[in-house]
Amino acid sequence: MTRWQANAVIVFVALIWGTTFVVQHTSMENIGPQYFTGVRFLLGTLAVLPFALRELRKLDRAGRRLDILGMIATGISMYLASIFQQIGIMGTTVTNAAFLTAFYVPAVPVLAYVVFRNRPHWSVWPGGAMCVYGTYLLSGGDLSGLGTGDFWVMGSALFWAVQVVMIGVMVTRTNAPALVAATQFFITGILGMAMGAVTETFSFADIYNAGFEILYAGIMSAGIAFTLQAVAQNYTEASDAAIIMSAEAVFAAIAGAWFLGERLAPAEYAGCGVILAAIIGVQLLPMMRRRPSVAI
Repeated sequence: MTRWQANAVIVFVALIWGTTFVVQHTSMENIGPQYFTGVRFLLGTLAVLPFALRELRKLDRAGRRLDILGMIATGISMYLASIFQQIGIMGTTVTNAAFLTAFYVPAVPVLAYVVFRNRPHWSVWPGGAMCVYGTYLLSGGDLSGLGTGDFWVMGSALFWAVQVVMIGVMVTRTNAPALVAATQFFITGILGMAMGAVTETFSFADIYNAGFEILYAGIMSAGIAFTLQAVAQNYTEASDAAIIMSAEAVFAAIAGAWFLGERLAPAEYAGCGVILAAIIGVQLLPMMRRRPSVAI
């Protein structure tokens, strides 16, 4: 696979993840957030399972032990991030949900510093300030314009940051990304089904009515997109991937306008732009290196 082909694959991945916000939104017309999350991630588990089992066999042959508690913690963090986001999407627009979810980008290095004392790049601090300002614009210049759903989504961004840090640790320890993914998908799915049994009414008719959304979010978003991303990033530059993956929020905004007729005021579009600039900056600036001077 060439670099350009890999970049094209990552564009497709960002497109899938961006449009998934739309199906997450429309699914709430037919099914509750807990059961949607549960069924979605159990399907995602099945999609990744063949790759996970192959990695598990390699670990067994190498005699390596798994950090079971760490993988469970990763799954719990993913469940909390997913359910907060899903509940939030019920009370906000697809565009807001996508850009507010992206708060996890500047939050990850801060969390890594708090937990592991890994000093973050200086760009994190202006990036975080830009995200706050972008949120202010996204609310229409009045924070009271943010609804309950927006705050649920911002809460999910914190748990996504935890999940990103945790999965980085677990993949490094196991060198088995598909196995880690399948485990966190399975735990998220089981917790969603369990909480759904307590708080929602189970109905096969609801699952059938939300069938397209569940299949898209489960197989396309969780299973296929994750696998494609893992493969493609082995053939391209990290800077390329960072820029392209940031486009997930842009694709979500386009999909929200196209399929749901969502429209934003000029100040709100400006807020999206500020947040997107912060996301790209936080990902790219640490990768930039000063070119060595050339003697003349």
